[in-house]
Amino acid sequence: MQLSEQEVIRREKLAKLREMGINPYPAALYPVDTTSKSIKTDYKDGKKVIVAGRLMRKKIQGKASFAELQDNEGRVQLYFNRDEICPEDDHTKYNDVFKKLLDLGDIIGVEGELFTTQVGEKTVLVKDFTILCKALRPLPLPKVDPDGKVHDEFNDPELRYRQRYVDLIVNPSVKQTFIKRTKITNSIRQFFNDREYLEVETPILQPIPGGAAARPFLTHHNALNIPLYLRIANELYLKRLIVGGFDGVYEFSKDFRNEGMDRTHNPEFTVMELYVAYKDYNWMMDMTEQLLEKVAIDANGTSKVTVGKNQIEFKAPYPRVPILQAIKEHTGFDVAGMDEVELRATARKLGLDVDETMGVGKLIDEIFGEKCEHLYIQPTFITDYPKEMSPLTKEHRDNPALTERFELMVNGKELANCYSELNDAIDQRERFEEQLKLSAKGDDEAMFIDQDFIRALEYGMPPTAGIGIGIDRLVMLMTNNSSIQEVLFFPQMRPEKKQVELSENEKVIFEILKKHKKMPLAELKDASGLSNKAWDKSIKAMGKIGITKVTKTESDLIIELQD
Repeated sequence: MQLSEQEVIRREKLAKLREMGINPYPAALYPVDTTSKSIKTDYKDGKKVIVAGRLMRKKIQGKASFAELQDNEGRVQLYFNRDEICPEDDHTKYNDVFKKLLDLGDIIGVEGELFTTQVGEKTVLVKDFTILCKALRPLPLPKVDPDGKVHDEFNDPELRYRQRYVDLIVNPSVKQTFIKRTKITNSIRQFFNDREYLEVETPILQPIPGGAAARPFLTHHNALNIPLYLRIANELYLKRLIVGGFDGVYEFSKDFRNEGMDRTHNPEFTVMELYVAYKDYNWMMDMTEQLLEKVAIDANGTSKVTVGKNQIEFKAPYPRVPILQAIKEHTGFDVAGMDEVELRATARKLGLDVDETMGVGKLIDEIFGEKCEHLYIQPTFITDYPKEMSPLTKEHRDNPALTERFELMVNGKELANCYSELNDAIDQRERFEEQLKLSAKGDDEAMFIDQDFIRALEYGMPPTAGIGIGIDRLVMLMTNNSSIQEVLFFPQMRPEKKQVELSENEKVIFEILKKHKKMPLAELKDASGLSNKAWDKSIKAMGKIGITKVTKTESDLIIELQD
């Protein structure tokens, strides 16, 4: 492992602490009795406190120094005085341990008394301190110059998401996003628990990936010697519980879909699904309005939420627009009653890229998604989807070609999906069989037939309304974040590129190419000043490990740096 200069120095300090008989990683509990926040809110001059956290600033001034400690609730100023810490003749703890061997990022415990400085800063006068953890890597702390300009901020998204632990330490606002996320899920739980709905858990490993049209992750169970899928939805298991006699069940579930990644999609994501017996999608629209208004107020203190340039009003009621009406309004095409061939032709007229594997449902979904969805900024229920789009949904009571389904659009994206749930076992089997036909045509997102779920329906499921709400997207809305990675502690990332150690000759070539990105091979060789032997060895090694790439043009060989 190649260590930086600062990492080497910190390890040397670690060794010196141990030589002095100080354990930099003690096992015993540290008796913390206060926090940075309570020091300020419950301040009393001379009050004795014990606080612990990470050292974030040190300003040494001879035998008296100031520092800053960061804990779970914020920061507090510390005052280190040599004579307070070392009342006897031995000043080692202040002169050597504090001044020389403590680094920013180290975790320490402090015992002291509260006082207020001349400039009004509530401060801990340190009587004693204990090293609780020696940090071996330096924190990327931002610096502010005399003009107030901030340098060296830790704001590269790639690094922030990959090293979330560092992001949380040095960017306090990030922590607030995740605190708000917990407030949001707690608000939903309280809303459902007050109505005596039961929170449950259902399987993540499933023999059949059901409940949604999506591409699953496949794994294998060795003992049973069977394939298993990571769940794409928990719908079918929750409805089994309604069959079993529960009137209302909900689950916050981790679902997994083996599909693309972008600013609003992560392969692992959180969904809340709720099923309530003896209700329909009209009741669920009313309930959803009440729920989201409560969540917005609990999270932000108001039903109005700022999202980018838009102000979203979550106060009920929300507009209700049938999907076919929305398509007609925004494209000019009345697609009601069109068959697959007509829909495909219409989609192509609208400039959409569609293929022969797409049935009626997918074609309508594509038209709405590309031409209409982004236009719905304020919360809007898009309702009454064609039957082909909704294989688990009850047929519409007024139009057998449609289903009793809505999707809630907010800020141009789907936030929730709801059905009056299909409870006709014979109809359900026929719908699944239609999905099999789509699969045979090449649709790899078509649903499987879940024979056990059909068997459950044959025992009888009461009329039921069900909804799924994307928790990650809801948190994005409530925290004004445009990327799903900002609201996941540990979003999925591409594999981290391994650091490559270059030889001195390779470094010469690399630095030249960094300035030019690409250049004729002969020019690069001349600019490097390397001998033929050194050049050949270096350029071959760099190509082998993928740092450079050589392409041939009509007149020359061109070398360029690879990303």
